[in-house]
Amino acid sequence: MDDLSRDGLTQPISGECLPCYVARMLRTEGCDHTWRWASRFRELRSPDAAGMQRRLSRRGAACDCGIFVSELTLARHQLVRDLDTDELEQPAVAPDCSAVRRTSTHPCANWERIR
Repeated sequence: MDDLSRDGLTQPISGECLPCYVARMLRTEGCDHTWRWASRFRELRSPDAAGMQRRLSRRGAACDCGIFVSELTLARHQLVRDLDTDELEQPAVAPDCSAVRRTSTHPCANWERIR
């Protein structure tokens, strides 16, 4: 089944930010080492954001999953503490998007830049 036949499943949710959308698509569809999901988001939500991929690439991302390797991580307030190790870690269930304006390609408050 291609993206067009599953259009409803691959649509951004109302108010969903680019990183939340890409993370959701990667959880269900995986990464093919292209800008498949980021490009789809831009096409559907922000077609005028021609520099989006260039901006992500400048920050070290080379594909969809690279966004979460070199640029963004869940914000500290979204992490959960492992009671055995006392370390902060990713939650088992991804948090709902904190929402952004419809045409934004920037992250919601759930994300922070990797330093």
